Amino acid sequence: MTEELYPSITRDLTRRRRDLDHSAATAFHDFSNAVFAEGALSRQTKHIIAVAVAHVTQCPYCIKGHTRAALAEGASEEALMEAIWVAAEMRAGAAFAHSLIAIEEMASVKPAASAHAAAALDGTAHQAN
Repeated sequence: MTEELYPSITRDLTRRRRDLDHSAATAFHDFSNAVFAEGALSRQTKHIIAVAVAHVTQCPYCIKGHTRAALAEGASEEALMEAIWVAAEMRAGAAFAHSLIAIEEMASVKPAASAHAAAALDGTAHQAN
């Protein structure tokens, strides 16, 4: 038996979420409507951005919902895939950029500590009997 990690969105679940804190649910709904309203960016562009961000935050609900919304606003599949590739590059780029933190830390470690760590990795460090 396979158990799904994420539940399917149902009216009962969304109603229960709303009922648990109606004012917060209403505020979030209003906020979402304001964010995705036509403005300096088109609704289509905003949903394409949301698809890219959803891939970075890894929210399957957002990926599905904003992909559908972007397509409904006229986005092409090619535009969505390009946005997803941008998201992938940004996520990989963050790891690459943050490598400088590790490199700086490596440089600040005393040589003796570094030699001891290297010996531990290659098995030449003192072993307890």
